[in-house]
Amino acid sequence: MDPVRTLVTAAAASYTANCALGGSVALGLLDTSNVRWVHHGLYIATSALTAAACAAGLKARSTTTLALVSALAPLFLLQRHGARPLRRHTRDALVAAPCYVAGLVLAWR
Repeated sequence: MDPVRTLVTAAAASYTANCALGGSVALGLLDTSNVRWVHHGLYIATSALTAAACAAGLKARSTTTLALVSALAPLFLLQRHGARPLRRHTRDALVAAPCYVAGLVLAWR
């Protein structure tokens, strides 16, 4: 199995899970006040998997890296800006979505 494809898929899945969790909390569908670490853990997993996918892509000289490396900036801004105000946090998180979509398209073509 292709390690770049595997890592890009794992990074995108982690990002999607984290967005789904964050969106559910923001909409009041879930209460994670006692387990905030889950959202933070998914953020760390997403960041680590994205960095690993970029490194593997560089090593393999894959074009997937060009799409996915752009997701690192919004991930950095998320931790730099924090969760408040919620509108900015949401915007920062969603800016990375096209990067993951492009990464998946390139990895699976």
